[in-house]
Amino acid sequence: MTLLVIAGVALFYVLLYAFYGKYIERKIVKADDSRPTPAVAINDGRDYVPTNKYVLFGHHFASIAGAGPIVGPALAMAWGWLPGLLWVLLGNAFIGAVHDYLSLMASVRHQGHSIPWIAGKVIKERTGYAFTVFVLFALILVIAAFSAIISVSFEKAPQVPTTSIFFLISAVILGILLYRIRLNFALSTMIGLLMMALSIYLGEHLPIHLDRNLWLGILFIYIIIAATLPVNVLLQPRDYLNFWLLLLGLVLGGIALVVVRAPLKLPAFTAWAAPVVGGSPSPFIPVVPLVIACGALSGFHSLVASGTSSKQLSKESEGLFVGYGAMFTEGFLATIVILSISAFGTALLEGVKGFDPANFAGTYAVAVKNIGGPIGIFSKSYGVLLEKAFGISATTMSIFASLWVISFALTTLDTTNRLSRYTFAELVEPLKGKYDSLYRFLSSPIIASTLPAALGIYLALGGGYAMIWPAFSGANQLLASIALMTAAAWVYKDLKAGSKGLLVLIPAVLLWVLVSSALIWYITIPVPKLLSENIVKGVLVGVMVLIMLVLNFLLFYDFVKAVKTDSSASNI
Repeated sequence: MTLLVIAGVALFYVLLYAFYGKYIERKIVKADDSRPTPAVAINDGRDYVPTNKYVLFGHHFASIAGAGPIVGPALAMAWGWLPGLLWVLLGNAFIGAVHDYLSLMASVRHQGHSIPWIAGKVIKERTGYAFTVFVLFALILVIAAFSAIISVSFEKAPQVPTTSIFFLISAVILGILLYRIRLNFALSTMIGLLMMALSIYLGEHLPIHLDRNLWLGILFIYIIIAATLPVNVLLQPRDYLNFWLLLLGLVLGGIALVVVRAPLKLPAFTAWAAPVVGGSPSPFIPVVPLVIACGALSGFHSLVASGTSSKQLSKESEGLFVGYGAMFTEGFLATIVILSISAFGTALLEGVKGFDPANFAGTYAVAVKNIGGPIGIFSKSYGVLLEKAFGISATTMSIFASLWVISFALTTLDTTNRLSRYTFAELVEPLKGKYDSLYRFLSSPIIASTLPAALGIYLALGGGYAMIWPAFSGANQLLASIALMTAAAWVYKDLKAGSKGLLVLIPAVLLWVLVSSALIWYITIPVPKLLSENIVKGVLVGVMVLIMLVLNFLLFYDFVKAVKTDSSASNI
């Protein structure tokens, strides 16, 4: 069964990339290498830097993936393995990959500006400002969700933070070799990979035991520093190493699943309304986008694509490989997560406090929390899989899997804070000219990155990812629908795509309806429960989600008006 699923998913992605993706590139975007990209035209050596497409792919993938394609699918197992897998494949193919590629290329055609800025140009000026406010809230929730996940993992698996710290040091050394010493690219890569292996060895033998809240304090300092460094000091070299980490993990996992051919022991389907979100009975539709984010589709990807990746793309023809290809790679990663847990997760949960096999749907979420969270059950399942396939120690491979996930999560975390810095600076831009001193203070890299980081880390205190994750994910998927609507407006108004634009418009509207319904459910059922447990967090989360919902309806209204106004030219 695992062999059939792996082969089918791989073939599905290859065919879609070769035909559907190439069609969008040639017939809608019309990529042209004679047009200089912002990285080439501006090239300021800090944010705008022409980058090797494989290095950029590594950065882009590591930034968009984070812990998303692991955490979401792992939590969604409460519904069974089949519903989550279907959402990953269909969402990835017809929404996620299109969204990511068009967000990247729209930004490239607009001097590397962000998707909210582009919305202000192609839809309406107030749309751009409302979108920016929406994005800032979404980014704060990303910081909260990912820092909560990382801190819990660090506390439960003390080998992982040691490995992660040495991995970051290795990335800085690799950056020096590549950009300062200018050592041969292949030789630098080999040295980087050896340092990565040494990091795993040191992590296994030098564990660090700290409380999760202490780790949150350390993460707070880390993301402020990382968000203000030039991209080629830490971000690019680390994400290039992440690419190799990803490649090794995917290849080993894929081969192991084929070799072992383990049956999928977890139920294909358990219940329509399993207690997934905060212990509340959660109907698969419309709640699934609140749980599975990055593995299927993610609005955060549009912020990465238009925030950092568009400023590093050397040629327009490389956009499909980076934007479209990275989303499919993420979908394949989510598939490996689903299959690994389906094959070995049930055995790992037996005997865990709170787990009852006879009531799988009702007790799965509690048992996963007690085994180290979503990352814990994936890394342990992956470790057992590789031990059975290759005879490698399950403990060592679990550390490898944890490093894999945490490295991506750390990348997402500090990239998010960098994007928060950009977004906060855009929000205070109206102060420029009239209140120059105040504007310079608020938009300075340190202040603009500290304020969002502080609020996000506060929400993460206590490690309550079960409530924070759906809030982040819901905001994330609403962001995807709005970004896709912005891309649709760009496709119709600037690219004059005509009826071809329906490939963008229809998924955007369907996603908007689904996620809006899910967030209305979230704010009326799980949020009151959070209020009863922690009134401050409940109010913060509830108010942010409510404001985002209001802005969401305003943005949709502006989008409909813009498309109607342009309907004659667009041939809709």
